[in-house]
Amino acid sequence: MTLPAFHGANAARRESAPKRGRGVRDIDRGLLTCFILLMMTGLATLYAASYYNAQDNGGALTEVISQLLGIAVGAAGMAVLLRVDYRALAKPWLCGGLVAASLAMLALVAVPGVGRMLNGSRRWLKLGPVSFQPSELAKYSMILYLARALSQKRRDVTSFWRGLAPLFILPGAMFMLILLQPNLSTAGSILIVTAVMAMIAGARWLHLGLIGAAGAALGAFYAMSEGYRRARLMSFRHPFDFMTNEGYQLSQSLLAFGSGGLFGMGVGRGRQKFAFLPYPESDFIFAVVGEDLGFVGCMAVLAVFAAFLFFGLRVALRCPDRFGSLLAGGITCMIGVQTVLNVAVVIGMMPTTGLPLPFFSAGGTSISILMGAAAILMNISMAERTPLRNAEV
Repeated sequence: MTLPAFHGANAARRESAPKRGRGVRDIDRGLLTCFILLMMTGLATLYAASYYNAQDNGGALTEVISQLLGIAVGAAGMAVLLRVDYRALAKPWLCGGLVAASLAMLALVAVPGVGRMLNGSRRWLKLGPVSFQPSELAKYSMILYLARALSQKRRDVTSFWRGLAPLFILPGAMFMLILLQPNLSTAGSILIVTAVMAMIAGARWLHLGLIGAAGAALGAFYAMSEGYRRARLMSFRHPFDFMTNEGYQLSQSLLAFGSGGLFGMGVGRGRQKFAFLPYPESDFIFAVVGEDLGFVGCMAVLAVFAAFLFFGLRVALRCPDRFGSLLAGGITCMIGVQTVLNVAVVIGMMPTTGLPLPFFSAGGTSISILMGAAAILMNISMAERTPLRNAEV
């Protein structure tokens, strides 16, 4: 069911609903419960994954403390975002300013000497003691921009040239800038979420299919254009044949899942994080879950993620205005796409690429931005009991 049909069918219910003040008590309890569970589980897993390697950087709690600082900043942001009417985010100067700032920072990352190089990729900007990835902000600023653009009455997404194609210009620019880092998975996730939001808004499947085919062709060309990318693309199919180079990280990840078996080795008792699995605290942290908690633990974690996505989509469907529905749907979709891609990489269903697992992977600025996005989702969930009128932007 597309948003126009849903909102038309439920207009009477929203208009007749009782009016009262919005408050934190009105947050969708299922969404809030899943958020808390993911935050707590992610922090515990991060400690289990990082305490060994972190001892070389000043102490076993180094990564956890950095994450806690990010959580503190995120909590302060949540306190503000939960008390602001989410419709205020649709103001043109705010949407345009965030997108412009994101594009400017992504462009700066590509400048040698400005963008920070790490592990062969230039994805970070460094401001004093703080390093962050502008792509994290870019993802959610683009969702905000798309929610506003798609909620405008004059936007006809059923028209390819007048409505749909122009919508992909800014996401396409972000895609190209992030691709330069290089970071195909994050760049691709932006286009995927753009397509999903357009689909929710009523775009035609044929038009989206044409854009998807063009994007897939571009991604394939990019992946095959460099020797190391071709090697990485092929190595994920038989990682143990490439143990000495491109297949090493995935091989160690699969060994972690094999060691974990059904019920795992116990929290913190896995061995792959002892300098065998590269960067177990970031992109491959789900392998630590598999080794410590086993198949059952992995399924439990994925079940909480699935529940979070369910409640997020329910918020999108129940929201009393189009802008909020699209914004909630976009945020939920981004978290879901990122989760699916990360897990697919870690278990060997996709080529190895750098994409963090939401709520789990280390990254102070990343967790802060993610918490802010979750706060907006919770804010929208409060609107179900306090319907808002005249919500078209």
